[in-house]
This record gives sequence, C-alpha cells and structure tokens, in this order.
Amino acid sequence: MSKKIALLFVPLVLVGCAQTSGLGQNPGIQVSDAGALPPPDRSDLVSADRPYLIGPFDKLTIDVFGIDELSKKEVQTDASGRISFPLAGVVEAAGKTPAEVEAILKDRLRNRFVRDPQVSVNLKETVSQVVTVDGEVKEPGLYPVIGRMTLERAIARAKGLAEFGNSKNVVVFRTSKGQRYVALYNLEAIRRGSYEDPEIFANDLVVVGDSQARRFFKNILPFAATLTYVLVQKL
Repeated sequence: MSKKIALLFVPLVLVGCAQTSGLGQNPGIQVSDAGALPPPDRSDLVSADRPYLIGPFDKLTIDVFGIDELSKKEVQTDASGRISFPLAGVVEAAGKTPAEVEAILKDRLRNRFVRDPQVSVNLKETVSQVVTVDGEVKEPGLYPVIGRMTLERAIARAKGLAEFGNSKNVVVFRTSKGQRYVALYNLEAIRRGSYEDPEIFANDLVVVGDSQARRFFKNILPFAATLTYVLVQKL
C-alpha cells in the first residue's frame, strides 16, 4: 500500500517544486548580486537620502528658543516642498535636510531683528519618504523611511510574510543615477548571517515572492488524505 501511495505523490512533488525566474529579462533593468545594489543619489529621489531630506507634504516642528510666538510651530511643506514661517517668509525646504532648513531660518530671523536665534527643525511626519512592500506579506503598502531601514525591518513593517510568502525569493527594485536595478535576497541566509541585512531606501520596491510548493501542498493535502482513505478501504 505505501509503495502505491508513494508513486502517486512523486510526480506531484516535482510539479509543485518547479519554479522559474524572470529576473533580468527586461534589458532596462540591471540584475545585481545580493547586497550589491548601489545606493540612490539625490537626483534619483523625490526627496530622500542619508541624511533625511525634506519632501512635499512632510510635516515639521519648528522651535525658536525664547520666543513663544515662534515655538512649537507645526508646518507642512506644500506640493513644491516649500514652507512659510513668520518673519522668515517662504523657504524652499524640498531636498534639504532639517539642519539645512535650520540654518536658513537662523539667517533670515537674524536679519529681521531676532538676536542670535536658536532654531530647531524636526521631522514630525513624512509622506514623501516611503518604501513600497508588496507581494506575499500580511499588510502590503507604503511605509515611511525615517533614519536607517533594512530589508528585514521593511518586511516587519508589513507585519511579516503571509502564509505563502517565500523567504528565499525577496526582490528589491531600485533606481540609482537613472539606472533601474533589481536584486534577489534570501531572508533565511540573512538571518543565518551569510550576508548583512541590506539597507532599504525611499522609493525602493520590495516584493516577496510566492511559495508555489507551499501553496501546492496546502491544496493537495486534503485530496491526498481522501485518496489515502479510499486506497486503504480498497485494500
């Protein structure tokens, strides 16, 4: 009986495990080794880099020490990445770091009768610096990138792999200096320490692949149990 059942399953297992990869078929995309994706530069991003660059519709908190009217001000950049601040006027904030905006505000306030202004600019909320996590994750979507984010952290933001997520088939798409790149990562290898958890940047697209074998076996197991029962009854 066991030999008969085993023979029935052999071809099914081979079909369920067969997978193909289409990476690199687009001539406009360059395939990179795991961990070898080049970081984007400023020209590639709407408003992002390391350190963080302000972008359209980001929310900032601005404080001018010792001046209540200019403290704890929450401002939001417009569609062009500009902000308006009392006594300083309109400031082009897009593409600048919070520290660079601080310097601009200090200069303008100093020129408008504020003696030795102490200004701090902090990011409160970002909508311009996001990474897209898609595929077989529990909560696909856009997630903000503040500070350093890695591949594992990006997937954790999406609540981890879904039921049929393939940890050995995670693809990252990135644009660097106008060139489109793609790299395939193995989360299990990262967790074993085979190579470092790669850094993820704003505008990256992370796609978790589908485990065809896992999906296949989930679909086939009820049928297999029924088939086994039928064969047992006949023997």
